[in-house]
Amino acid sequence: MAGILVHEWLAPHGGSENVFEVLSDAFPDAERFCLWNDSNGRFTGVEETMLARTPLRRSKAAALPFMPFAWRHLPARDADWVLASSHLFAHQARFAGPAREVPKLVYAHTPARYVWTPELDGRGSGFAARAVSRVLKPLDRKRAQEPQAIAANSAFIADRIAHTWEREATVIYPPVDVTAFTTTGELTPADAALAASLPSEFLLGVSRFVPYKRLDRVIDAGIAAGLPVVLAGGGPDEERLRSIAAEKNAQVTFVHNPSTALLGELYRRSLALVFPAIEDFGIMPVEAMATGTPVVANAIGGTAETVVDGVTGALVHDWSQSELASAVERAIAADPQACIARAREFDTSVFTRRITAWVGAQTGTTTAGTTGAAS
Repeated sequence: MAGILVHEWLAPHGGSENVFEVLSDAFPDAERFCLWNDSNGRFTGVEETMLARTPLRRSKAAALPFMPFAWRHLPARDADWVLASSHLFAHQARFAGPAREVPKLVYAHTPARYVWTPELDGRGSGFAARAVSRVLKPLDRKRAQEPQAIAANSAFIADRIAHTWEREATVIYPPVDVTAFTTTGELTPADAALAASLPSEFLLGVSRFVPYKRLDRVIDAGIAAGLPVVLAGGGPDEERLRSIAAEKNAQVTFVHNPSTALLGELYRRSLALVFPAIEDFGIMPVEAMATGTPVVANAIGGTAETVVDGVTGALVHDWSQSELASAVERAIAADPQACIARAREFDTSVFTRRITAWVGAQTGTTTAGTTGAAS
């Protein structure tokens, strides 16, 4: 008998989806459930909850109050264990039948940020969101006592789990496809032309263009270091970022939604990746290090656990001009081979080995290897 894997909703892209894909490979015999599957074919054979049959699947905000109910009314199943990949309420999953009594484990990307840490996520700061959070907090904490064990994707999140759910958690860092960035991908002619048009030296910022990613601080870092900046990604904050660059007379080039191959080229071409966001883990700094590129990162959050100050980059406490100038100088001096070696510590193979050993130890079962089903 195998286990059951549970995830929130499934989208075509995303860090938590990457984790779910690797879990699917690590446990190829497991059944899989999600709220709804909008992955455009990336994931197949994943069963959906009742919410998938309602208009609510088109709005996560509208669906949020109903998610705990959906997770508590899963169908009857028989299994050895249940493993929930959770960043909202998937850890509350409860099946009918024999699977209700088996060990439930949780891989926590974070307790729901909308609910517990709205200061880090603007989606939880509105009046309606705060009102819903007051109701959901005690319920979420109560149901977080059900899992036999919890793994967190960073020590930063393990600490958040201790303060919100009042539970201890084992740290298992999420998988990063390091190999995809240690090798050089083939660029399309358009991507090659774009890369050739960039400044010979620059600092790089990569993320969705949304305010909490703080890409304005990448512009500040470029000004402090006297270097051009390339911002790669896309989103609603672009107009504001362009205004900031113009106001500060900064040289900023925007690259829209680069392919994996072009992203790897941007990492390799840049003097350093500047990553100001407070992230639960932060995959992009590890990707940059895999190319041999150092990282200037926030000293708060998961990036403080992956970037080694003075060895693979620099950690910033105060985003002042003087500290930014010093941080960029310190990062640029890093040894590329030290960056690559550090990135390998977070490779997919490391995650697979740790998560399968953890599930096996918690359930007393022999877990499957990494051969077999994919997404």
